[in-house]
Amino acid sequence: MPTYQFEAMDATGQEIRDVIEAATEEEAQTTIRQMGYFVTKISVKKAAAGSEPGKIRKKRPFALGGGGTKLICAFTRQLSILQDAGLPILRSLKILEGNNKPGRLKNALMDVADEIEAGATLSEAMSKCPKVFSRLYVNMIKAGEAGGALEVILQRLADFLERSEQLKRKVKGAMIYPTVVVMVAIGILVFIMIKIVPVFATMFEEFELELPTATQILIDVSYYAKNYWYVIPMVPLGIWLSIKLIRKFKAGRMGWDQFMLKIPIIGNLVEKNILARTTRTLGTLVSSGVPILEALTITRETAGNAMFEKMYGKVTEAIREGEPIAVPLREHSRPGFHPVTLFFWFFFGAGPFIPLAFLPNMLNKGLMAAGVAGALGALFYMLKMNDRVVDELVVNMVDVGEETGELDTMLYKVADTFDDEVKTMTDGLMALLEPLLIIFLGFAVGFIVISLFMPLVGLISGLS
Repeated sequence: MPTYQFEAMDATGQEIRDVIEAATEEEAQTTIRQMGYFVTKISVKKAAAGSEPGKIRKKRPFALGGGGTKLICAFTRQLSILQDAGLPILRSLKILEGNNKPGRLKNALMDVADEIEAGATLSEAMSKCPKVFSRLYVNMIKAGEAGGALEVILQRLADFLERSEQLKRKVKGAMIYPTVVVMVAIGILVFIMIKIVPVFATMFEEFELELPTATQILIDVSYYAKNYWYVIPMVPLGIWLSIKLIRKFKAGRMGWDQFMLKIPIIGNLVEKNILARTTRTLGTLVSSGVPILEALTITRETAGNAMFEKMYGKVTEAIREGEPIAVPLREHSRPGFHPVTLFFWFFFGAGPFIPLAFLPNMLNKGLMAAGVAGALGALFYMLKMNDRVVDELVVNMVDVGEETGELDTMLYKVADTFDDEVKTMTDGLMALLEPLLIIFLGFAVGFIVISLFMPLVGLISGLS
């Protein structure tokens, strides 16, 4: 009995992709309709290339990880050049397969070539390798095949992937310097707390000096750092694991992603980065001939932020009901209240003061300071929770693009604008971080020096 692969829509408009066994195509469609689905596409599922009698499947070398964005960019650019030169697709794939080093991409190209030899199209073959070729990639290839302009689509896809990779490298590269500086600063401060401060503490005990509050706090912190040093790496690790666990749940992921969008400076950078990526993705799909509903679904999946995924989902539902993109984009771009986000903001404000409660004679003061700071963090969130994540400029440009029929051009302009803003903000943030880190280190070292020398000054004054 043959197996049919089908695409359908359920009662809510959600896309369904599955396989079903039936004697004929008519029987398969009848069964699918009885399941409550509306069939949009159905075809006989082709047998795997290696499953044909007498055909030996090539042995695949062992590979770890995904294809790698840089490798996919290079492959797409090379494939577009070969297609522009007029080479058959199968020969092009075999040439690129031979040029690639052993890995996930090479294995995928071998599988794709085998599927094409068995009669599959390029998009169908690539869809069998989702860990290497994303849904965005496959749908653009499908649009290129349908329009007979595969080489043009490949060039657009290569440009899109290269721009996305360039922006990603820019943001990651900008984080290297502050991360290294912060790690070195923490290492220096921990060394001072463990090796230097205890020497002064012993000397103060021998002279039986009455210590100022700042000096006593410093000595207490040094005691905990020396005797419970293993807690220092466990705290950030525990926070990271807790966030990962919370984000496993739908409400937790939404709360954390909304929290990230509201952090001063960083949130604005994250928001513009997502807008640049999603508008470029949507513009590339629309210009490639992908239907708008499918394009919005793919864009939602590539957003990487639950708030934007929810917004694009609402836009998709509104378009199914006949509305233009700009109207729901304006209406659903306000995050609104979320209890998990409120928890994160309270913890974000209270967190730095919680360790004070564990110092001797500081329980009440530490808890009071943590409570006040947490309340301020929660108040800040309540004031900012309705700020839109898509500003009026984007909505107006999308509106103009729909009215003029140049939606893809307008989306490209929006993406270029936010790419430039992300670059400017990243450069400005890097220029600002250096003096801020110097000020932080100066304050920390100054506090340590003053706290240690205040008792010594009192001792010298008493002796004189």
